[in-house]
Amino acid sequence: MPSPTIELLLILQDRDMRRLSIEAQQKAVPREIAAVEQRIAAEKAAIDAAKGELRELESKKKLLETEIGSAEELRAKYRTQQLAVKKNDEYQALGNEIDHAQAQIDELEGRELETLYAIDEARKRFAAAEATLKQNIVGHEARIRSLQEKGVSLAEEHKAAVAAVAQARVPMPRAAVEAYDVAAGRRMPAVVPIRGGKCGGCHLKVSSEVESAVRGKTSNSEFTHCDQCGQLVYWES
Repeated sequence: MPSPTIELLLILQDRDMRRLSIEAQQKAVPREIAAVEQRIAAEKAAIDAAKGELRELESKKKLLETEIGSAEELRAKYRTQQLAVKKNDEYQALGNEIDHAQAQIDELEGRELETLYAIDEARKRFAAAEATLKQNIVGHEARIRSLQEKGVSLAEEHKAAVAAVAQARVPMPRAAVEAYDVAAGRRMPAVVPIRGGKCGGCHLKVSSEVESAVRGKTSNSEFTHCDQCGQLVYWES
Protein backbone atom coordinates (compact mmCIF):
# COMPACT_ATOMS: atom_id res chain seq x y z
CA MET A 1 0.00 0.00 0.00
CA PRO A 2 1.42 3.47 -0.91
CA SER A 3 2.74 5.59 1.93
CA PRO A 4 0.70 8.60 3.11
CA THR A 5 3.03 10.95 1.23
CA ILE A 6 2.66 8.95 -1.98
CA GLU A 7 -1.11 8.99 -1.55
CA LEU A 8 -0.99 12.77 -1.26
CA LEU A 9 1.25 12.92 -4.33
CA LEU A 10 -1.21 10.76 -6.27
CA ILE A 11 -4.07 13.09 -5.32
CA LEU A 12 -2.00 16.07 -6.46
CA GLN A 13 -1.07 14.29 -9.67
CA ASP A 14 -4.68 13.39 -10.41
CA ARG A 15 -5.69 17.03 -10.06
CA ASP A 16 -2.67 18.19 -12.04
CA MET A 17 -3.53 15.76 -14.85
CA ARG A 18 -7.04 17.17 -14.88
CA ARG A 19 -5.62 20.70 -15.14
CA LEU A 20 -3.31 19.70 -17.99
CA SER A 21 -6.15 17.98 -19.82
CA ILE A 22 -8.24 21.14 -19.61
CA GLU A 23 -5.32 23.27 -20.80
CA ALA A 24 -4.81 20.95 -23.78
CA GLN A 25 -8.49 21.30 -24.64
CA GLN A 26 -8.24 25.08 -24.30
CA LYS A 27 -5.31 25.17 -26.73
CA ALA A 28 -7.26 23.00 -29.17
CA VAL A 29 -10.33 25.28 -29.25
CA PRO A 30 -8.72 28.15 -31.26
CA ARG A 31 -7.21 25.62 -33.68
CA GLU A 32 -10.60 23.96 -34.17
CA ILE A 33 -12.28 27.33 -34.70
CA ALA A 34 -9.61 28.28 -37.26
CA ALA A 35 -10.15 24.98 -39.09
CA VAL A 36 -13.92 25.56 -39.22
CA GLU A 37 -13.36 29.14 -40.41
CA GLN A 38 -11.19 27.76 -43.20
CA ARG A 39 -14.03 25.42 -44.21
CA ILE A 40 -16.43 28.38 -44.23
CA ALA A 41 -13.99 30.31 -46.43
CA ALA A 42 -13.76 27.32 -48.78
CA GLU A 43 -17.55 27.06 -49.00
CA LYS A 44 -17.83 30.80 -49.75
CA ALA A 45 -15.06 30.53 -52.34
CA ALA A 46 -16.99 27.70 -54.01
CA ILE A 47 -20.10 29.91 -54.13
CA ASP A 48 -18.05 32.77 -55.59
CA ALA A 49 -16.55 30.40 -58.18
CA ALA A 50 -20.02 29.25 -59.23
CA LYS A 51 -21.14 32.89 -59.44
CA GLY A 52 -18.05 33.67 -61.47
CA GLU A 53 -18.87 30.95 -64.01
CA LEU A 54 -22.39 32.35 -64.36
CA ARG A 55 -21.17 35.94 -64.69
CA GLU A 56 -18.65 34.88 -67.32
CA LEU A 57 -21.37 33.20 -69.40
CA GLU A 58 -23.66 36.22 -69.05
CA SER A 59 -20.82 38.51 -70.15
CA LYS A 60 -20.24 36.24 -73.13
CA LYS A 61 -23.95 36.48 -74.00
CA LYS A 62 -23.87 40.29 -73.85
CA LEU A 63 -20.79 40.35 -76.07
CA LEU A 64 -22.52 38.09 -78.59
CA GLU A 65 -25.59 40.34 -78.53
CA THR A 66 -23.34 43.32 -79.27
CA GLU A 67 -21.62 41.48 -82.12
CA ILE A 68 -24.99 40.39 -83.55
CA GLY A 69 -26.26 43.97 -83.35
CA SER A 70 -23.16 45.23 -85.16
CA ALA A 71 -23.53 42.58 -87.87
CA GLU A 72 -27.21 43.43 -88.32
CA GLU A 73 -26.37 47.14 -88.65
CA LEU A 74 -23.75 46.30 -91.24
CA ARG A 75 -26.22 44.12 -93.16
CA ALA A 76 -28.81 46.93 -93.11
CA LYS A 77 -26.15 49.39 -94.31
CA TYR A 78 -25.26 47.14 -97.24
CA ARG A 79 -28.90 46.71 -98.15
CA THR A 80 -29.43 50.48 -98.15
CA GLN A 81 -26.35 50.94 -100.33
CA GLN A 82 -27.51 48.18 -102.66
CA LEU A 83 -30.76 50.04 -103.34
CA ALA A 84 -28.80 53.12 -104.40
CA VAL A 85 -26.27 51.54 -106.80
CA LYS A 86 -26.81 51.47 -110.58
CA LYS A 87 -24.09 49.12 -111.70
CA ASN A 88 -24.69 45.38 -111.66
CA ASP A 89 -21.21 44.51 -110.41
CA GLU A 90 -21.57 46.89 -107.45
CA TYR A 91 -24.98 45.43 -106.74
CA GLN A 92 -23.53 41.89 -106.77
CA ALA A 93 -20.62 42.95 -104.56
CA LEU A 94 -22.95 44.42 -101.98
CA GLY A 95 -25.09 41.29 -102.22
CA ASN A 96 -22.02 39.23 -101.30
CA GLU A 97 -21.37 41.52 -98.34
CA ILE A 98 -24.98 41.09 -97.23
CA ASP A 99 -24.66 37.29 -97.50
CA HIS A 100 -21.41 37.41 -95.53
CA ALA A 101 -23.03 39.56 -92.82
CA GLN A 102 -26.00 37.19 -92.69
CA ALA A 103 -23.71 34.17 -92.35
CA GLN A 104 -21.92 35.96 -89.51
CA ILE A 105 -25.27 36.71 -87.86
CA ASP A 106 -26.35 33.08 -88.20
CA GLU A 107 -23.08 31.86 -86.68
CA LEU A 108 -23.29 34.36 -83.81
CA GLU A 109 -26.93 33.50 -83.12
CA GLY A 110 -25.97 29.81 -82.98
CA ARG A 111 -23.31 30.60 -80.42
CA GLU A 112 -25.79 32.77 -78.56
CA LEU A 113 -28.24 29.86 -78.30
CA GLU A 114 -25.46 27.60 -77.00
CA THR A 115 -24.53 30.25 -74.45
CA LEU A 116 -28.16 30.66 -73.35
CA TYR A 117 -28.36 26.90 -72.80
CA ALA A 118 -25.06 26.96 -70.88
CA ILE A 119 -26.37 29.85 -68.74
CA ASP A 120 -29.53 27.92 -67.94
CA GLU A 121 -27.51 24.86 -66.90
CA ALA A 122 -25.06 26.99 -64.91
CA ARG A 123 -27.93 28.66 -63.06
CA LYS A 124 -29.33 25.25 -62.11
CA ARG A 125 -25.91 24.09 -60.90
CA PHE A 126 -25.35 27.33 -59.01
CA ALA A 127 -28.77 27.20 -57.32
CA ALA A 128 -28.19 23.61 -56.17
CA ALA A 129 -24.62 24.27 -55.06
CA GLU A 130 -25.50 27.52 -53.30
CA ALA A 131 -28.27 25.87 -51.28
CA THR A 132 -25.96 23.06 -50.17
CA LEU A 133 -23.01 25.33 -49.45
CA LYS A 134 -25.09 27.84 -47.49
CA GLN A 135 -26.50 24.99 -45.43
CA ASN A 136 -22.94 23.81 -44.77
CA ILE A 137 -21.94 27.32 -43.72
CA VAL A 138 -24.84 27.48 -41.26
CA GLY A 139 -23.59 24.21 -39.75
CA HIS A 140 -20.03 25.51 -39.57
CA GLU A 141 -21.14 28.73 -37.88
CA ALA A 142 -23.11 26.70 -35.33
CA ARG A 143 -19.96 24.66 -34.70
CA ILE A 144 -17.96 27.84 -34.07
CA ARG A 145 -20.54 29.07 -31.56
CA SER A 146 -20.40 25.70 -29.83
CA LEU A 147 -16.60 25.87 -29.67
CA GLN A 148 -16.73 29.40 -28.30
CA GLU A 149 -19.13 28.26 -25.59
CA LYS A 150 -16.81 25.35 -24.87
CA GLY A 151 -13.93 27.82 -24.49
CA VAL A 152 -15.89 29.78 -21.88
CA SER A 153 -16.80 26.59 -20.03
CA LEU A 154 -13.22 25.34 -20.11
CA ALA A 155 -12.01 28.64 -18.68
CA GLU A 156 -14.27 28.11 -15.67
CA GLU A 157 -13.17 24.47 -15.34
CA HIS A 158 -9.53 25.50 -15.56
CA LYS A 159 -9.99 28.06 -12.81
CA ALA A 160 -11.47 25.38 -10.55
CA ALA A 161 -8.75 22.87 -11.54
CA VAL A 162 -5.96 25.32 -10.69
CA ALA A 163 -7.56 25.95 -7.30
CA ALA A 164 -7.85 22.19 -6.70
CA VAL A 165 -4.16 21.70 -7.51
CA ALA A 166 -3.18 24.50 -5.14
CA GLN A 167 -5.33 22.97 -2.41
CA ALA A 168 -3.76 19.54 -2.92
CA ARG A 169 -0.26 20.96 -2.47
CA VAL A 170 -1.03 22.50 0.93
CA PRO A 171 -0.78 19.40 3.20
CA MET A 172 2.24 17.89 1.44
CA PRO A 173 5.81 17.92 2.79
CA ARG A 174 7.98 20.50 1.05
CA ALA A 175 10.53 17.89 -0.07
CA ALA A 176 7.79 15.79 -1.68
CA VAL A 177 6.38 18.83 -3.52
CA GLU A 178 9.83 19.76 -4.80
CA ALA A 179 10.52 16.18 -5.93
CA TYR A 180 7.14 16.05 -7.63
CA ASP A 181 7.69 19.37 -9.44
CA VAL A 182 11.03 18.17 -10.82
CA ALA A 183 9.51 14.91 -12.06
CA ALA A 184 6.41 16.66 -13.44
CA GLY A 185 8.66 19.10 -15.27
CA ARG A 186 10.14 16.20 -17.20
CA ARG A 187 6.85 14.56 -18.14
CA MET A 188 3.57 13.38 -16.75
CA PRO A 189 2.64 11.23 -14.96
CA ALA A 190 5.30 12.12 -12.42
CA VAL A 191 4.37 9.45 -9.85
CA VAL A 192 4.14 5.91 -11.21
CA PRO A 193 3.91 2.41 -9.74
CA ILE A 194 6.45 -0.38 -10.07
CA ARG A 195 4.82 -3.49 -11.49
CA GLY A 196 6.69 -6.70 -12.13
CA GLY A 197 9.97 -4.97 -11.37
CA LYS A 198 9.34 -2.37 -14.11
CA CYS A 199 8.73 1.36 -13.86
CA GLY A 200 5.20 2.38 -14.80
CA GLY A 201 6.58 5.48 -16.51
CA CYS A 202 9.42 4.30 -18.76
CA HIS A 203 8.46 0.59 -18.57
CA LEU A 204 12.09 -0.37 -18.00
CA LYS A 205 13.29 -2.71 -15.26
CA VAL A 206 14.40 -0.88 -12.16
CA SER A 207 17.41 -1.84 -10.12
CA SER A 208 17.07 -4.09 -7.09
CA GLU A 209 18.08 -1.11 -4.95
CA VAL A 210 15.14 0.96 -6.21
CA GLU A 211 12.74 -1.95 -5.82
CA SER A 212 13.95 -2.56 -2.26
CA ALA A 213 13.62 1.15 -1.49
CA VAL A 214 10.03 1.40 -2.66
CA ARG A 215 9.19 -1.73 -0.69
CA GLY A 216 10.50 0.13 2.35
CA LYS A 217 13.27 -2.34 3.01
CA THR A 218 16.36 -0.17 2.49
CA SER A 219 15.20 3.43 2.81
CA ASN A 220 13.41 5.56 5.33
CA SER A 221 12.33 8.02 2.63
CA GLU A 222 8.69 8.01 1.60
CA PHE A 223 9.51 8.55 -2.07
CA THR A 224 12.04 7.09 -4.48
CA HIS A 225 13.11 7.88 -8.06
CA CYS A 226 13.27 5.39 -10.92
CA ASP A 227 16.95 4.94 -11.75
CA GLN A 228 16.08 4.82 -15.47
CA CYS A 229 13.78 7.81 -16.06
CA GLY A 230 13.94 9.70 -12.76
CA GLN A 231 10.19 9.68 -12.11
CA LEU A 232 8.85 9.14 -8.60
CA VAL A 233 7.96 5.49 -8.06
CA TYR A 234 6.02 3.54 -5.46
CA TRP A 235 5.30 -0.11 -4.84
CA GLU A 236 1.90 -1.24 -6.02
CA SER A 237 0.91 -4.27 -3.92
